[in-house]
Amino acid sequence: MPVRDASDTLETAVESILKQTFQDWELLVVDDGSTDGGLEMLRTIHDPRVRIFATPPLGIAAALQTGCTAAAGEWITRMDADDLMHPERLASQMDHAKRYPDLDVISCLVEYGGNAEGYAAHVEWINTLRTPEEIALRRFIESPVAHPSVMFRRGLLDKHGSYRDGDFPEDYELWLRWMDAGVRFGKVPRQLLLWNDPPSRLSRNDPRYAVEGFYRTKCHYLARWLRANVDPARKLWLWGAGRITRRRFDALESEGCRFEGFIDVDPKKANTHRDGRRVKMADELPAQDGSFIITGVANRGARVDIHACLTAQGRTEGVDFIMAA
Repeated sequence: MPVRDASDTLETAVESILKQTFQDWELLVVDDGSTDGGLEMLRTIHDPRVRIFATPPLGIAAALQTGCTAAAGEWITRMDADDLMHPERLASQMDHAKRYPDLDVISCLVEYGGNAEGYAAHVEWINTLRTPEEIALRRFIESPVAHPSVMFRRGLLDKHGSYRDGDFPEDYELWLRWMDAGVRFGKVPRQLLLWNDPPSRLSRNDPRYAVEGFYRTKCHYLARWLRANVDPARKLWLWGAGRITRRRFDALESEGCRFEGFIDVDPKKANTHRDGRRVKMADELPAQDGSFIITGVANRGARVDIHACLTAQGRTEGVDFIMAA
């Protein structure tokens, strides 16, 4: 549990861990330079399973690295200082790990604690991804698991590396890197975490969580996925001819994945060109023309419509197209 200036919520977050029905755990709290008195509160907890690490303010990636390095258990569970665990969270995730030994990362469904429509929609979406196949297939849309909901094998850190610090979201980069290496993610189909959304949340305020960082990160790993899974002779098309969409996927082209052209539904763009390449309307696409389509439209409703359109044409997700926004 990385902590910085979370004294308003820290005590209840720790209490939710102390109340777990599964009791064989250690809590590693890494205080990342707090100045609000939260560290003093932590030191009043007289439980030998609670270990506290006080560091200068180095950032969340460094705090996570500190905790992961100090962890003694086979499994590492993430938790944030403003969230709450269901009493059976650890027991349920450990049971899932025993039931499905091929899984290396285990998440759970989460309850949204906030009032922001965008985050609520994100929570609703990640809760629909329950199988390893769904999580892997949809990983280029957004992060398919809530960071504080996961439990992962400690051995993954030695094999595939830990959290990295940079101008990108440290959790999403880690999930993409691990899945790129073949790590299987699973999910307990129960709400076992209250995922709160305070105004101070890092993803709202830290520039590493800006849209540009997400797209640079996803494009790097999407390019690796394309090279491993799509015949290079197949032509790549980007669904989304608008300037914002094209610029977001410039990073993919810089990785050597050049688009043949763009697909759109706006009749004003019919028979036009963008970046020197043709814009096709959705109804111009042959059902089986050998092309591979990357869908880059971020609007959630449009994403559903695009998926329906492509499947109606006989195209298979993950074989003929991939959802990437």
